Amino acid sequence: MKAYLVGGAVRDTLLNLPVRERDWVVIGETAESMIARGYTEVGKDFPVFLHPETKDEYALARIERKTTRGYKGFAVHATPDVSMTDDLMRRDLTINAMALMDNGEIFDPYGGQEDLKNRIFRHISPAFCEDPVRVLRIARFCARYQHLGFSIAPKTQQLMREMVTQGEIDYLVPERVWAETAKALSEQSPAAFFQALRDCDALARIFPELDKLFGVPQPASYHPEIDTGVHTLMVLDQAALLSGKTTVRFAALMHDLGKALTPADKWPSHHGHETLGLKGLCQRLRVPNHYQKLALQVMQYHTHCHRAFELKPATLCDTLASIGAFKADNQLDDFLLACEADAKGRLGLEETPYPQAEYILAAQQAAKRIDSSAILDKSLKGKEIGLAIHRLRTHEISKVKKQFTQNL
Repeated sequence: MKAYLVGGAVRDTLLNLPVRERDWVVIGETAESMIARGYTEVGKDFPVFLHPETKDEYALARIERKTTRGYKGFAVHATPDVSMTDDLMRRDLTINAMALMDNGEIFDPYGGQEDLKNRIFRHISPAFCEDPVRVLRIARFCARYQHLGFSIAPKTQQLMREMVTQGEIDYLVPERVWAETAKALSEQSPAAFFQALRDCDALARIFPELDKLFGVPQPASYHPEIDTGVHTLMVLDQAALLSGKTTVRFAALMHDLGKALTPADKWPSHHGHETLGLKGLCQRLRVPNHYQKLALQVMQYHTHCHRAFELKPATLCDTLASIGAFKADNQLDDFLLACEADAKGRLGLEETPYPQAEYILAAQQAAKRIDSSAILDKSLKGKEIGLAIHRLRTHEISKVKKQFTQNL
């Protein structure tokens, strides 16, 4: 059996980066012969098999023919006569169309090594336009490799725009959009994913709520960058520096979504934006609930967080209760990181300290330490118990506030 390492493993090895997964292409075999060798068939749309020991994926060399619109609209031809050159031609980018041969040499029929050297994402053939997922994949590669200086080749960029104009991008299913988005959020430069989509006009079709933020002004006194869309991507950049959690990064990305819904005659003010815009996007893309929960908390209360020292202790206590900060499974740390990213995602303010986070954490810890046994021993019932606990928590937060304001 002839099996060759292909795709991302070859690309990242040449870039001296860790190899995340290893994919193999098999030449001259059939599904029957692979099963006879002990491989387990797992592919639904095309023949893919798991190695009996390593569990790496081994795919039969194949060619594909477009049959209908969308990313599943392909007829697959996988027979022993399909060559490595044929198989590599169906791939998206030249840097993903290389194979490691038996003698250790790189089989590179489409110039992938040269494009790696020049840090270029370049399509292999006009067939690139047949699969709309490729727009998302290139955008995700921008998020992964931006720090290495990669850019999209102009002709490839033009093909991506044509896929948007011709409506091919509209055949992406929500599950695939979210899967690629979640991966992009985990990369080193996640904002580059959304910028790449905007550059080819795909952002307006896939994330219209985000696209509408660009061109919406904010008060320059708080936002020297002024443009809400620019600010949003700056916040995502800061979130990526502060946390590796994709939930935190998503919450940071979503925090100002409501500003696109502010009437233009109210600009640059955005009163009440904290409760608008999130539900539609999350429902459309079927965003998991734990992402939605944190994003909604950050959206609703990031302004309270920024103004923490101005809030009355009772108001801060209410805010902490509203975001579940007194529960055992609270997400206060993640909430504060997203809010800090918002504060630092502003032109010239990237290094500004954010003492609000330390204060709010101290307030939460003090409020959680209250002794409620005396309350429960009294003849209080129903709402009276909650009000009494609220008073005790507020008293403790008052003491913490006094300590922090003295030190500011």
